[in-house]
Amino acid sequence: MTIKSMLVAMALLTLGNLSLQAQQNQTIFKSNGIRKSGGYGAISNKFTRINGQFANINEVYGGWYVNRSFLIGVAAGATTNRIAVPDANKIWDGERMTYQYGQFGLMTEYVIGSTKKVHFAVNLLTGAGFILQYDRGDYDNWEDYDSRNPNFFFLMEPGAQVELNLTNWMRFSPGVSYRRAFGSNSKGLSDEDLSGVSATITFKFGRF
Repeated sequence: MTIKSMLVAMALLTLGNLSLQAQQNQTIFKSNGIRKSGGYGAISNKFTRINGQFANINEVYGGWYVNRSFLIGVAAGATTNRIAVPDANKIWDGERMTYQYGQFGLMTEYVIGSTKKVHFAVNLLTGAGFILQYDRGDYDNWEDYDSRNPNFFFLMEPGAQVELNLTNWMRFSPGVSYRRAFGSNSKGLSDEDLSGVSATITFKFGRF
């Protein structure tokens, strides 16, 4: 074998090794860094149950959107309707006592096939929830506020969505999620009473 043939063979072998390494090192964050960065915000409405009663939760979330696949940001939401407090659970004697539920924390979302007209997304809220009581007929009466009101607890809520690209800057994302509470000690409410499945309707606006 001549020196020229040996050099050609070595070059081909080196190129082959580099190609194999490139195929093996396929990651979300490529070696050349972030290819595309943007951000978006979302308005979401959730239909669920708390303590066996219907609950409507309005939620907003948003953050930094990396490589058309991964969002990291924050979220916050709260109930908007009356959830009646049973007489045995009331911490004071109001005429229209209701539960107020809320949640907030870190939101992460992974989008699969973002550039397709119809695709999927999965997300996870990790943070805190709270439950308190108030008289819905007298918003200014907080005289009986005490240490049991509100009650905070740890919360996780994974979810999945079908996502439709309506325009370049707006998406419609119906889906489902499961809310799980940990460590609640509100009067008459267990973790199971505060946990449950939600049907969600979400609109997203931003730079995708």
